[in-house]
Amino acid sequence: MAQKIVTTYIDDLTGEASEEIRTHTILVDGAGVEIDLSPDSHDKLLEALKPFFGARGARRVRGGLPTKATSRVKRSAGPGASNQNTAEIRKWARENGHNVNDRGRVPAEIREAYEKANK
Repeated sequence: MAQKIVTTYIDDLTGEASEEIRTHTILVDGAGVEIDLSPDSHDKLLEALKPFFGARGARRVRGGLPTKATSRVKRSAGPGASNQNTAEIRKWARENGHNVNDRGRVPAEIREAYEKANK
């Protein structure tokens, strides 16, 4: 049996189907939506936002919502702090009978045991 799967792209503003539909991300105050727009609808969106893009003090930014990885980086204690702590944890783990690699991420259970033992 043969199957044919057809994907139809629909403009979220007009409801019209088109092969030119593209997904755009809109972020305001850290909350965002993805919207599928034809080139004409995208132009309308940009035209509507033009006064805000040109506002005095407006600054262009790149990127999107923070990811878990960027959130982790923001919470870190600073450059080198993690590496220094990792070396201490590895040393403690070996001295206390834990099996830990010389490189790579230290398993969470070893980190937790280290923190519990060194409170």
